[in-house]
Amino acid sequence: MARIDFYELAVKSAQIAEDKKATGTIILDVRNLTAIANYFVVTTVQSTPQINAISAEIEKIFKEQDMGPLRRDGISSSTWRVVDYGGIIIHVMSPEMRASYRLETLWDKAKLVEIKKQKIKVKKQTVVKN
Repeated sequence: MARIDFYELAVKSAQIAEDKKATGTIILDVRNLTAIANYFVVTTVQSTPQINAISAEIEKIFKEQDMGPLRRDGISSSTWRVVDYGGIIIHVMSPEMRASYRLETLWDKAKLVEIKKQKIKVKKQTVVKN
């Protein structure tokens, strides 16, 4: 069985969000704080279509690499969505929901992972970095 690189998946999901015009995207390294995940990706969006587009694109790209989500929440919500891949949990939220949940404050002991701007192209389940 292949080892899953949750760091790379977290970075990839953050880049997908940023490419779809999300703002304030962060990756929190929670490996030493909880057993529920290694990384949280948190991003802010301005509309329901943007929530749907980002979530759908992440799921599409991950599915091409044989990674399906373990859980989804907020499917019918117009203000937030959570997609759980086990090692990473992706939070796509409106500004109001992000301010309400305050995940950065709740997980203030988490390390903030620097997101390096890289273009990632996915081609037949192969990731090529430029």
